[in-house]
Amino acid sequence: MNAILPRFFKSVYRKEPIIGVLAIMGVVDAVIGGFDESWPLLVFGLGTVGLALMFKLWRMQQRRPTPEEPVVQHYLPSRSSSLPLSITTSKKKPPLQ
Repeated sequence: MNAILPRFFKSVYRKEPIIGVLAIMGVVDAVIGGFDESWPLLVFGLGTVGLALMFKLWRMQQRRPTPEEPVVQHYLPSRSSSLPLSITTSKKKPPLQ
């Protein structure tokens, strides 16, 4: 359980930082309010989580999937416009000592 929670929190923060903060804050408030039997804190926490989920759904609706454009493939021309490089081999003699 200790290894799962940090991974979950990191993934939430990376994807949507504002929504992640609101959701985690609401869950913590709801848990504290539930264990302490503080009903206003429990309701506030559940409301915050609900607000974060509504904000997430609204953001998902704002993103319209863009139609994928066809991939254009460019091929090399049959003959290059530049001159071919000349291959020269020159053997240098090692320096005399």
